[in-house]
Amino acid sequence: MFERDLDNEAEDQRERFRFWLTIGLGAILTGVVGALVLLLSRANDDYDRSLSWQAHSLEIISQTRSLDAALARAEAALGRFAVGLQKEDGRVYQQQWGLSQQYLTLLQRNVRDNPEQAGLVRKLTAELTARGIQLGDAALSANYRQTIAAISKYNAAGHDSALLRIDRLLSDLIRNERRILFERNRVAASDRASLNQAILLFSLLGAAAAVIAIAATVSLVRAESERRTARRETLFESDRAMQLEAAVEARTAELEQANVALRSEMNERATAEAQLRQAQKMEAVGQLTGGIAHDFNNMLAVVVGGLELAQRLVATAPDKAQRHMSNAMDGANRAADLTRRLLTFARAEPARPEMMPVDDCIASFAQLIERTIGDRIALTLDLHVPDLACWVDRQQFENALLNLAVNARDAMEGHGSLTIRTLRDEQEEVAALAVQVIDTGCGMSAEVVERVFDPFYTTKPAGQGTGLGMSQVFAFCRQSGGEVRVASTEGEGTSVAMLLPVARTQAVPAPGADADETPDVARAADALTILVVEDDQRVLAATVGAVEELGHRAIACSNPLDAEALVDTHGGFDLILSDVLMPELTGPEMVAGLKQRWPDLPVLFVTGYAGDASEDEAFGDHDVLRKPFTLTALDQAIRRTNAPVEGQRLAS
Repeated sequence: MFERDLDNEAEDQRERFRFWLTIGLGAILTGVVGALVLLLSRANDDYDRSLSWQAHSLEIISQTRSLDAALARAEAALGRFAVGLQKEDGRVYQQQWGLSQQYLTLLQRNVRDNPEQAGLVRKLTAELTARGIQLGDAALSANYRQTIAAISKYNAAGHDSALLRIDRLLSDLIRNERRILFERNRVAASDRASLNQAILLFSLLGAAAAVIAIAATVSLVRAESERRTARRETLFESDRAMQLEAAVEARTAELEQANVALRSEMNERATAEAQLRQAQKMEAVGQLTGGIAHDFNNMLAVVVGGLELAQRLVATAPDKAQRHMSNAMDGANRAADLTRRLLTFARAEPARPEMMPVDDCIASFAQLIERTIGDRIALTLDLHVPDLACWVDRQQFENALLNLAVNARDAMEGHGSLTIRTLRDEQEEVAALAVQVIDTGCGMSAEVVERVFDPFYTTKPAGQGTGLGMSQVFAFCRQSGGEVRVASTEGEGTSVAMLLPVARTQAVPAPGADADETPDVARAADALTILVVEDDQRVLAATVGAVEELGHRAIACSNPLDAEALVDTHGGFDLILSDVLMPELTGPEMVAGLKQRWPDLPVLFVTGYAGDASEDEAFGDHDVLRKPFTLTALDQAIRRTNAPVEGQRLAS
């Protein structure tokens, strides 16, 4: 009996120890949870504030680029207004100039917290106020149809030193904000690391609390079992067990609430990061828009100016008029080439590989490169592989070569020497041909070389260049099964090597086999009757004129729904020349309907979006001609498409 009493007393002591141990651990756990919740909340607030400052800097950069683009569009519209005196151009000028003032107002409000940036914006405001008066004077003269005065004032404004000051202020704004953004990125990364540490500690604490809760529950269950076995269960012990269970449930509920709050914070952080990525995308789009607007304005200035001068001189000086029209055509071709470059970068332009002797291609392309880089840069051709050829897209290769030459010219600031060298690369496992473009320019730092192939990345001032040149070279080499390497030293120059796989030499075509020739007018016996289907009236008129210039008979059709009736009325055609994308019915859909009645009808598709020719299976075996096209290209496409029909006629 005495031993049983001792056992009961020892058991009571153990029960009391377990009870107070659980209470103590619960109190400690509650304190630690509160401290960690406070730490997590503070870290999350710091990270949210860092993300907000990052978005603020990106917004300032985007508004500065938008202001630059609006100024460029306003001045381009004013130039067209001064030359053509069209009221619509004047309204575009006023609209774009007003839009630039709105962006300027946003900049003034957003840089109030930074004295240095606010000072630059005040200087920019003063420059733009003076610039607005100067351009407004030219617009007023154009509004009163004073052509000579308007052009003179616009030309004077175009050579004013204020342009350089405005560009410098815009560049300084972007450069300063990028420096601020770099520091804010560093702070955001540090705050994010602190937040992650707090989340990790909170997770570890949750796991520890779960273990403690489980251990406490097991201990309670074991004690209850022992009490039942020893038949010493009392009401006091039952109440104490209920209190312990309630404490465990309370701690568990607190942990569940903390987990819910943690998941909510993680969702909010993901939303903030998505908004930041969207702001970064908008900055890239703004940079691309400014570069494209700059390039297209230059090309349109050549086209509009050349045609205007040709109209004035066509009667008095036809030779000069012809020269101006040639310049306008060159500007239009460059605009079309820029479009093809954008499609190539976006992978909407399909590769058209052919067997190309590299040395012959570079030698024939050298004249255009010389005109592009200018007389102050000496061009040297060091070609050593006349017997090697590559299976590549010739136009993309020439564009890549021209991009490298233009970058070299800019790096040399218009003065220096440029060497284009070809040689066999013996270091590659597969036979490769290296095309090196070597300049004596300023060179690039290691940081610039690391990012040189990034899309939209450029070291040129704002509004100059799209940042697609080197990424296009990279895409061309990868698409052709090769690679590109860059070696550069600051102050000495840069060497860019395109490594292309060598094709078998027996497949090399004779030089000049694919060269464009002046199209011959078709003889009366070879003249074709061609149905031209095009929904755009201007393009339809131009295409019909081109077909008739080649000596064929053209029937115009502006609605694809009328094509079947026209074919039925004329008893068939020698060729259907059709656009692809039309509002009522697409070209392939129209041809599919015609083929049900006339299965042998020859068809030639014409499209301005190269992606159609590479993705739509409805083209079948029909040839596709890309817009814009020359008379020579149209003549060759018609001959290719009509070759089987002509063979049948000769056989009969």
